[in-house]
Amino acid sequence: MADALSPTELYDRLQRGESLSILDVRNRDEFEAWHIDAPRTIQRPYAEFMGAKVRGEIPELVESLDLDSADEDGPVVAVCPQGDASEGVAELLREEGLDVLNLEEGMEGWAKVLVAREIDADSGTVVQYERPSSGCLSYLVISDDEAAVIDPLREFADRYVADAAERGADLRYAIDTHVHADHVSGIRAVAERSEATPVLPTGAEERGLAFDATHVTLVADGDKLELGDGTLTALHAPGHTSEMTLFRFDGVLFSADTLFLDGIGRPDLEAGSDGARSLADSLYATLHDRIRSLPGETLVAPGHVRSGTPRASDGTFTAPLSAVRDSVSLLSLDRDEFVARVADDLPPRPANYEEIVSVNLGRETVDSETAFELELGPNNCAV
Repeated sequence: MADALSPTELYDRLQRGESLSILDVRNRDEFEAWHIDAPRTIQRPYAEFMGAKVRGEIPELVESLDLDSADEDGPVVAVCPQGDASEGVAELLREEGLDVLNLEEGMEGWAKVLVAREIDADSGTVVQYERPSSGCLSYLVISDDEAAVIDPLREFADRYVADAAERGADLRYAIDTHVHADHVSGIRAVAERSEATPVLPTGAEERGLAFDATHVTLVADGDKLELGDGTLTALHAPGHTSEMTLFRFDGVLFSADTLFLDGIGRPDLEAGSDGARSLADSLYATLHDRIRSLPGETLVAPGHVRSGTPRASDGTFTAPLSAVRDSVSLLSLDRDEFVARVADDLPPRPANYEEIVSVNLGRETVDSETAFELELGPNNCAV
């Protein structure tokens, strides 16, 4: 449709820095919980437009929104949950002579965008997947003719399998670095669609792992997963969760929710506020004794990003460990200051995180539609 914009096209335009405005017609609480970051974003509920239509006051409403000036700086993109209400608003505004596009499938469509970029690695192939709607990152690692997917999202299980096949590799492993609380894990879905073996840290059993462990490989600190001509080496890194286990491949560290490019993982999603200080203390030890001691040229490939996280020259969200050490101010705190800051000053927890954890442990089963709805919104896993 000439008056519609696909979520992928919107992402591409935002990445190119094109001038446009987002008009979000969801309710204020929905917008504040989760929205698309753009140079200019306006929020007004759908009901306000319908009321203005009944009263014949759409021109006055347009004037109050200053959409005329927005039109001069590029199109307005109308957004709602599924693309229906925003299309009605877009039509009203087009009648006023404005350049308005409707986001196809709305925020649900935005949540289905997954962008792949290759990381400049010394050997093998590493693909970083970005889900812009939540900031989740996942990875496909290929060595020779074998592949592993790290922290896959269930919604995109088919994509990982297809991308490995396109690169002439068989998926050997589907790996979770920890029991995720912000998205539904894809390790079992990937395994069902390929020959991949699901891999989890040994500590997942203590967290209450409930699905058939006879078909799962559990890894501990120092364990190695042979992959083609390369090796994935496990690094136990408690803090965000007790079982958190990172993986090293050649010079790349998949740092998951332990170390981001501009922050660290929160310590309260496993044991709540009462257990946050203990895990924060463990996180301090992990960061200072285990990760900061790695070579400075180690390439950090994190599990999440946020709006404003800088990209590398290849377009990926990666950076040398030496640069991350300097950019994450929390790493400069002493132990007591670190624990207090990380455990006591936390953002809201991810929506539905307790149910997501239950699903990822295999205690609860949900269909694909429910799984998708559970994880809509921001990940909120960082400090």
